[in-house]
Amino acid sequence: MSKNIPLSELHNIGHQTERWLNAIGIHTLSQLEAIGPVEAYRQLKELGYNVSLNLVYAIQGAILNAPWHELPPAMREKLQAEVAALAQQSAAEPPLFIVDGHLDIAYNALKFGRDFRRTVAELRQQEADAPSPNGIATIALPDLMQAGVGLALASIFVMPINSPMKFVYHEPTTYENAHDAHRKGMAQLDYYHRLADESDAIRLVTDLTSLNAVVDSRQPGRTPLFGIIPAMEGADPIREPEELEQWIERGVRSIGLAWDDTRYAAGAWRDQGGLTADGYRLMEMMAEHNVLLDITHMSEKASLEALDRYPGTVVASHCNSRALVSTPRQLGDEQIRLIGERDGLIGVVLFNPFLRANQRKGDPKAQVTLDHVVAHIDHICQVLGDAAHVGIGSDLDGGFGAADIPTGLDSAADLPNLAAALRQKGYREGDVAGIMGGNWLNLLQRSFGS
Repeated sequence: MSKNIPLSELHNIGHQTERWLNAIGIHTLSQLEAIGPVEAYRQLKELGYNVSLNLVYAIQGAILNAPWHELPPAMREKLQAEVAALAQQSAAEPPLFIVDGHLDIAYNALKFGRDFRRTVAELRQQEADAPSPNGIATIALPDLMQAGVGLALASIFVMPINSPMKFVYHEPTTYENAHDAHRKGMAQLDYYHRLADESDAIRLVTDLTSLNAVVDSRQPGRTPLFGIIPAMEGADPIREPEELEQWIERGVRSIGLAWDDTRYAAGAWRDQGGLTADGYRLMEMMAEHNVLLDITHMSEKASLEALDRYPGTVVASHCNSRALVSTPRQLGDEQIRLIGERDGLIGVVLFNPFLRANQRKGDPKAQVTLDHVVAHIDHICQVLGDAAHVGIGSDLDGGFGAADIPTGLDSAADLPNLAAALRQKGYREGDVAGIMGGNWLNLLQRSFGS
């Protein structure tokens, strides 16, 4: 067999394994022989890819041109021992603590009947005969925890019944008036309380004590917790600014004044108006309670007014760069710069039309890769001069499914692959840890501790 034969022509090397090996510069049999199966495994694990011992066997089988399951027992034992030794060496290294700045958990549960406690595979099987209009499911508690996601800002999301956004469907998410919005918003907040009450693995995070409890649960020998921070996406469930306190008492710690146009601010979808008098009043009350102000979905005019007036912590929980995808839903460089000056944070969205210019929902998934995600992160870092103010705000299952997230991601379990893509682009380990979750943790600890 020619030593220059490409990986694609080797037996026992599947497409996913080939892509993994390509990521570490392996394209031919001769390169594969030179590196060997255990070193290839080590480099892929170092980049954060979720590879197993079977990969080592498959590579050895490909090198020997023999079915991997027929490798001699002594060879398999030797490979297993070498991989175990690698695992022991890296056991002292703490895994990434991933924070997702935006997940529509209650929306998926109450609108589409998805049980967050089941696995993604189970949800997909449940919907196999009747596909969900929300696309192929990508988030569920077991898959998030497998990925190392320990904390998420989980939305309370309702939309006006006259919204121009056609990709989100009607009942039970739409509302006709303020009382309807309040009732449906409270139903979602009630859902988060039930989740935490019924599952020992889930903790509502409403203060510094509960935040630290979730973080500390990731220490070796302890049972990991998944923390949920209730976050209101569009403030119309708050019927009057004076009603804010009851939402805070029930756990809301982040509020975006608009998803579409609300009584508080103009949204990015329509006429680009600004804040209203009620919006200014609500911000004053939010500042008194150290509530995060989320400018995601606000018009540029409204967001700039808010950045000028709000004295508390400001985030854009799920936004990308307008310099790369030129739509009003993304952030311009001035907004990015002002968020950085305020020591805020921008969470990058994993929705393909927000990642690649001219990509539309339903276009081929292969056109968008994790390199597009890294490009948006890069742009934010370049505008701000550091990597301390960017994180993840995936919006997974927020009106789209697995077909409309980048190649390299099939579900939330694959989020560590973003860390691998960042390392490939030369990001230092400290910056990778910050982008994947540390920056969110720092901001939340500051906000909850103030």
